[in-house]
Amino acid sequence: MSPIKRQWYPLAGPAPSASEATRSAQPIDPLAGPKLALAGRIVTMDDAFTVIADGVVYVEHGAIVAVQERSQAPPEGFAQLIPLATRGTIYPGLIELHNHLAFNALPRWSPVPKRFEHRGQWTEHPDYRKLISGPMTVIGKYRDSAGKPALIAPLVRYVECKCLLGGVTTSQGIKLNSNAGIQRYFRGILRNVEQTDDPALPEAQARIDDVDAGSAHKFMARLNKEQSCFLLHLSEGITPPDSEDSVARRHFLALEVARNKWAINEKLAAIHAAGLLDEDFAVLGQHHGTMVWSPLSNLLLYGATAHMEATRHAQVRIGLGSDWSPSGSKNLLGELKVAWLYSQHLLAGFFSARDLVAMATREAAAILKWDKALGAIEAGKRADILVIAGKDGDPYEALIRAKETSISLVMINGVARYGTPAVMAALGSKGETLRVGGRTRCLYLQQDSADPDVAAVSLCEARTALRKAFRRLPQLARELETATAAPRSALDAPEPLAWSLALDEIQDSGLDLRPRLPYSGPGDFTGPERVSLRAGAAPLSEILQPIELDPLTVADDPSFLSDIAAQPNLPEAIRSGLAELY
Repeated sequence: MSPIKRQWYPLAGPAPSASEATRSAQPIDPLAGPKLALAGRIVTMDDAFTVIADGVVYVEHGAIVAVQERSQAPPEGFAQLIPLATRGTIYPGLIELHNHLAFNALPRWSPVPKRFEHRGQWTEHPDYRKLISGPMTVIGKYRDSAGKPALIAPLVRYVECKCLLGGVTTSQGIKLNSNAGIQRYFRGILRNVEQTDDPALPEAQARIDDVDAGSAHKFMARLNKEQSCFLLHLSEGITPPDSEDSVARRHFLALEVARNKWAINEKLAAIHAAGLLDEDFAVLGQHHGTMVWSPLSNLLLYGATAHMEATRHAQVRIGLGSDWSPSGSKNLLGELKVAWLYSQHLLAGFFSARDLVAMATREAAAILKWDKALGAIEAGKRADILVIAGKDGDPYEALIRAKETSISLVMINGVARYGTPAVMAALGSKGETLRVGGRTRCLYLQQDSADPDVAAVSLCEARTALRKAFRRLPQLARELETATAAPRSALDAPEPLAWSLALDEIQDSGLDLRPRLPYSGPGDFTGPERVSLRAGAAPLSEILQPIELDPLTVADDPSFLSDIAAQPNLPEAIRSGLAELY
């Protein structure tokens, strides 16, 4: 199993007290939400895909008590409660299965300079260190005069809010390393697929010990032990037409441990899988593997994405992920739009709007083995809810076409976290206000299990701190280089516990996001090498330049759609069509 420690720790300071350690054993989101009722059109995403044109969702202690027509008598205990008229359409909260959240404050790589064939190529491009790995190294390691991480708390606050503003209630987590060798995931507002401390929500794995990453047999043994799912980057890149060999495809072929015996089972969720051939998807389906689709990132970098018709024919379950801001959608709502355009114009409508909404709700929950608790609006499940304004038209296409300004409520575990001021006030969740697309919205970020360093940071403060840091990247890099060069004496007092971002894209943490399994022998490893600082490479202070913080939404990013329209690797249908969905 992963060596990540499950204890709770603040971002800086001493180890926790006994009471804090006890606190960490509790679920991150305890079932303690208020009693409430939401009225509107309800898109349940249940097995029958029931849509209730005028219904009510009753919630208590973070769970859904009943889902029924408004004309029906309320369930016991709710007779005196007047349902809140949302005047909108109610969906399960969006579940994102792939996002490198720590990188989600970075601006887009615009334009992507060329069409790449696999991940190992673009990580070697000079822009990568200048625009992606270099800035994140500085943000993740920079400390204030007291030696505390200065930018991790603002970063975490910012990227979580970015998800909330796009209707996302679950995503991949942010991992931290300490100077004491301890690793942990950040405990935040969003549900984190890798850490829940909740037996009803088994924790996914996304990183494998390096020793297992070098052996398909050891990887298979590890996979067989998992109780939930293993989110594995697989075949990042393309296999050219009329070819059966590519670096990207070898990532998949390396999973064949013996003739017709594969290190694949129902717990494996293959992220990207863009380099697979149709016959490979047949193998994935025969072994009950699943996949995570990130179409915009794939198209921007490689000019192609996975063979999606083959996934359906092989009965492979599909989830969605926006990947990260340098080459992906702003949020999962945006990724739904790209998937819709791709399906409509390049696959002749192969996936319906309902199919795509299912990928971001019920199918994603099933991949995580969370489908008994999340992914649909049903009695007994957790109250993770998204509401958009309006009740007209096809309910599934309505979500795909919804603007970020159409979101009127995002609820996690029965607690209203984001929405219009009127809805948030009616639900007793008053908090920080902000403007989204010129409209006032409200965020409620108080949480009993929150990291105290992050709890003290408002979204406004986080945005201000990150903007200032991004504009001073060369100076911050110089300060880091100076501090690193200063030797410590053996007589110096031990350093206090302090955290930095665990940036798997950049540095060796002992755990691998992309196993480098040998394909043709011990010397032929298929996965890309980790990014490393070559001998003689210029220090970051000499190559970094000021950059802009990526805006929270497309509604507040005036250059987003024009940048997309200028991206050379995107199909015309997406370059010209995305603006119509915003």
